[in-house]
Amino acid sequence: MNTAVRSEPELEAHHAEIIRATLPLVGAQVDEITKVFYRTLFGDHPELIRDLFNRGNQAQGSQQRALAASIATFATYLVDPDLPHPAAMLARIGHKHASLGVTAEQYQVVHDNLFTAIVEVLGADVVTEPVAAAWDRVYWLMADALIDLEKQLYVAAGVEPGDVFRDVTVVARADDPSGVAVFTVESADPCAPLPSFIPGQYISVGVHLPDGARQLRQYSLVNAPGDGTLSFAVKRIDAIGGCPAGEVSSWLHHDVRPGDALQVTLPFGDLVIDTDVATPLVLISAGVGATPMIGILEHLAANTPDRHTVVLHADRSPQTHPLRERLLELGTRLRSATLELWYQETTEGAHLGLIDLSQVDLPADADIHVCGGTEFLHSVRTQLHAAGVPEERVHIEQFTPTDWRLDACPV
Repeated sequence: MNTAVRSEPELEAHHAEIIRATLPLVGAQVDEITKVFYRTLFGDHPELIRDLFNRGNQAQGSQQRALAASIATFATYLVDPDLPHPAAMLARIGHKHASLGVTAEQYQVVHDNLFTAIVEVLGADVVTEPVAAAWDRVYWLMADALIDLEKQLYVAAGVEPGDVFRDVTVVARADDPSGVAVFTVESADPCAPLPSFIPGQYISVGVHLPDGARQLRQYSLVNAPGDGTLSFAVKRIDAIGGCPAGEVSSWLHHDVRPGDALQVTLPFGDLVIDTDVATPLVLISAGVGATPMIGILEHLAANTPDRHTVVLHADRSPQTHPLRERLLELGTRLRSATLELWYQETTEGAHLGLIDLSQVDLPADADIHVCGGTEFLHSVRTQLHAAGVPEERVHIEQFTPTDWRLDACPV
């Protein structure tokens, strides 16, 4: 699925001057702006929080921070084009939107509520007509880039925009000691088989909860593509530290068995490997970030077992390591693979502590894929930068909404 983020038109000089002048003010208030935005949006469109947006992320504020940071990052780039192009940010957002069935018309709804929030927080005396026009231009430059990318994704998938949901039947379930369950599904319509996918992609799974809401979550595909089934891994999110248990993961773990019906989307996601080249691969993960790596390794084992691959994973212990036995078994099927593990408790055959890339011989020409939590990603990117690894060889996936203001490679 080859798609590219198009180059945005330059911000007009008079708009750029206003954005430079107001960016510090907007940046200082952007979290409050997005709080008001979501409050207004969901007040006017309650179906969005019920059936589209992740209620857990909303409750914790992570979705708000992600939206705020993406707009601030994009605006900063427009007024300083010498900064790195935010193509990775746009690609990740575009794939996520496609996996939710987002269409171009919904951007107008976001626009209207966002600008209402900007005026409410900053005041009409600050958001003059020229200021509003400049930020309107920023919004639509970013929105048009995303709309264009999402259209490309829908065309590549062979569907009309938003037509990504499919009815499926669960044909198998396997429970891992780590608290991860793997569900395998096939199309409920034998005349419309599920599509293939690129190793590293994910699907959205839609479930109808007891309160009537339809909630969507993304889960990595862990099987090799091509047999008409999709296998996805779900980590059960337990209540901890004042945070509630995961609504969808709990429902899937407690209620779904072989023979049950589900609704999933077509596969999307840009943390994918190029299956047409023999470039060495380095797969670095922590926690449930192991799951897309399992899907990649399944493909390699089935199709290119001689491809030079370095697999690095960090976890609290062998017991919490998702799909650990499956990883070890795949390692025996890959003839040119190196596997290194880090655990925070002493474990035979594994390093103790946090992942340390200085202990690993990284191939100079490798494509490097990294998946895990925010702190882990930041640590790995810092180490890769210190090791002189070119940024364009590093591909990042984060399962939680991203604060793009913290997502740049440290210098």
